[in-house]
Amino acid sequence: MVSGYYDAALRTHLIYPTTLDPLLSAQQPIPVHAIAALLAIVLGGFQLWGPKGTRNHRMLGYIWVGLMAIVGFSGFFIHGLRLVGPFSPIHLLSANTLVSLWHAIRAARRGDIRRHRKTMVVLFWMALILTGFFTFWPGRVMHQVVTGA
Repeated sequence: MVSGYYDAALRTHLIYPTTLDPLLSAQQPIPVHAIAALLAIVLGGFQLWGPKGTRNHRMLGYIWVGLMAIVGFSGFFIHGLRLVGPFSPIHLLSANTLVSLWHAIRAARRGDIRRHRKTMVVLFWMALILTGFFTFWPGRVMHQVVTGA
């Protein structure tokens, strides 16, 4: 059975030769932005589906907020898609991400855990997962990473 998975993975790799070269050779801050987002996806998954209120949750939460701040801040310096001057909807998302982080931290410090949780869950799904799918659009760096094209 394991060899069947290996064969399927090998065939998929031959069709879609994954390589990190397009990402690592992209103009800054794209590599920093993408790597921080990928790490935030992994860590965010642990945070959302792991135990809450623990010391570990709080420590990982600080790291996740830092990664998301990097994602949000670096997004202001990515200008591949220009709709209004040097700006695009991505820049609105960056501002919304940073404001949402501030609201979520403030809610947790005030003891409003329900609002904290809601804000963090929405951030994870909207700012990382949903928008992450758009990075695989043909012509984008992550599309090149996955397909080798």
